[in-house]
Amino acid sequence: MILLKKIIAFSAFLFFSLHTYALENKILYKVNNEIITSIDLLHEVEYLTLINKNLKNLKKERIFEIGMSSLLREKVKKIELRKYVSSFEVDENFYKILKENFLNRINFKTFDELERYLINKNLGVETIKQKLIEEALWNQLILSKYSKDVKIDKEKIKEEILKNNFQTEFLLSEIIFNLDKNQSLDNKLKKIKTVINTSSFSNAALIHSNSDTSKNGGNLGWIKLNSLNSKIKKVLSKIEVGMNTEPIVIPGGFLILKLEDVRKTKILENIDREVELVANEIANKQLNRFSIIYYKKIEKEVSINEL
Repeated sequence: MILLKKIIAFSAFLFFSLHTYALENKILYKVNNEIITSIDLLHEVEYLTLINKNLKNLKKERIFEIGMSSLLREKVKKIELRKYVSSFEVDENFYKILKENFLNRINFKTFDELERYLINKNLGVETIKQKLIEEALWNQLILSKYSKDVKIDKEKIKEEILKNNFQTEFLLSEIIFNLDKNQSLDNKLKKIKTVINTSSFSNAALIHSNSDTSKNGGNLGWIKLNSLNSKIKKVLSKIEVGMNTEPIVIPGGFLILKLEDVRKTKILENIDREVELVANEIANKQLNRFSIIYYKKIEKEVSINEL
């Protein structure tokens, strides 16, 4: 979808402009009636760098390619959301939670601290606010469409929890991908492994993952063993910390996991609360898969034109 030559040429133009003159705002893409401009791309790169410091380790043309892919996904989602919501707003208390979660992700204590950081950046707090709200509205849309399809056996979860006083948790990162037309799995995997081996798993996720976690370098955080299905448990049991799995077939594509760390935690005294935590992890993973499948469906219905 994105022409690498154009991205390379544009990144050179943008880099030169930032060091000499005010950046001319050019229209780069049109997604239905939505436009993506050079300023939009600049803001997106700043945003992605804010939430994933590893991004700056990549070559400039690759950074702008990732930024453009992120903007295109964002525009497609926004077009779809307009079919279901009358305004891109959320309750103030809910937004407060979104802000706190975002600050924790980027290791800032307060929004005032973030505002001070952004003074010399090509990014404003209002832009971040809109991104957080749109992400939340998208997640709500996926939940409304697929909640009935989420399969969770709480009795089985409880049985597993009661077997031990401690449980295993994995710190995981993911890359979710599918194959382009006429592309073989071996060819795609070779490209992914090249980035992993020459750079990092995080950067490979930024470049190749279809999941929304790609913006965070594929970081999934700590995942409870009991929330994983038997296939993934078996695969993870065969690798050590620092290693990644071979591709695992999942609905809508393939999954590669990296085992970042392992720990044992004490089971909460409130077993029902522990069951709910595990159930929520399972639900979130399933909804993330549905999100990817749904996005692939609506992307085909949208007109994307390079200008």
